[in-house]
Amino acid sequence: MSTPLRSPGGFPVVGIIGGGQLARMCAGPAAELGVTLAVLAEAPDASAALVTPFAPVGDHTDVETVRDFARHCDVITFDHEHVPAPVIEALVADGVAVHPTPEALLHAQDKLVMRRALTEAGVPCPRWTQAATEEEVTTFAEAVGWPVVVKTPRGGYDGKGVMLADTVDDVRDWLSAAAERGETLLLEERVPFVRELSVLLARSPSGQAAAWPVVETVQTDGICTEVIAPAPDLEPEAARAATLVGLDIAAALEVTGVMAVELFELADGSVVVNELAMRPHNSGHWSMDGAVTGQFEQHLRAVLDLPLGSPRAREPWTVMGNVLGGEPTDLYPTYRHLMARDPELKVHLYGKGVRPGRKIGHVNVSGSDLADLRERARHAADYIQGVIDE
Repeated sequence: MSTPLRSPGGFPVVGIIGGGQLARMCAGPAAELGVTLAVLAEAPDASAALVTPFAPVGDHTDVETVRDFARHCDVITFDHEHVPAPVIEALVADGVAVHPTPEALLHAQDKLVMRRALTEAGVPCPRWTQAATEEEVTTFAEAVGWPVVVKTPRGGYDGKGVMLADTVDDVRDWLSAAAERGETLLLEERVPFVRELSVLLARSPSGQAAAWPVVETVQTDGICTEVIAPAPDLEPEAARAATLVGLDIAAALEVTGVMAVELFELADGSVVVNELAMRPHNSGHWSMDGAVTGQFEQHLRAVLDLPLGSPRAREPWTVMGNVLGGEPTDLYPTYRHLMARDPELKVHLYGKGVRPGRKIGHVNVSGSDLADLRERARHAADYIQGVIDE
């Protein structure tokens, strides 16, 4: 494996395991900070590999491949949460600075571990249990009421690995599959939430923390399609309480880097924790253009233990619209059209091949008229997806 070129002046190399769009969106902030970015990519045409000069291709589950990559880096962080714990632990044993640490990251890799830790810490959570048999499923469902939420503890994202079960029959195949993997399932009560919120924060190894405004996320078929920053009509005290939940979790788990805490808001204004992500997150993409310090710059600052930047919003409102793959595959003319139609719109495409339903980009727009911003963001996303043609 060759060696990345370092910036003059003693600036460090940050290595990211995984070559997806989150690693890709670290490239610009890394250049602005004077930091060299290295990416262990899945393929030569991976999203981040297209914009990163040093992007060797390798298997993130192979310990020697990851070790070889890490030798060229001053700190290692992650584009995703799928690197096996033994691989990360081997890096730590080698003396590599890894953020988040394997102990913290486990809470984002395994939902059962996360639920146990949050419950022990007194963090508000849905009622939950683990189940390996139909009897255990039935007992829990009779206690909390059908339907129940069923999750695979590992590997789920964007609506995958989760289902709403109305009867024990719905869970039978999942129980069998879990048993074959040597796992149990996570069962949660169905929370009667009024909307979904997200707290995004960053924490450095020295303990400095900074949180962006609480946002509202809008989900469609399990995929986030819109983020509104800040969350409309969220009382200041409720926003403070939600932020404190996130900061308390980050401190308790000793998180380093960016973390997202997905929340359910209840009718009385209280919140319960849905899931955690210990990396830059879809709910924070708005910050790239809508905050003084975007989440990708902040993540780099945090893992390098640099002073954190201000997370303050630049405008009263920013709306992010996710762009999913549709019928059009030639996106450059579309990109030009949107630039001409709405010069204030920021379009971020990920350099990924288009497949229906695949996240291929997002749009951000900021200003003072929320209804107008939502319409413009939705129009732009729909135009790229081919839902509309003007």
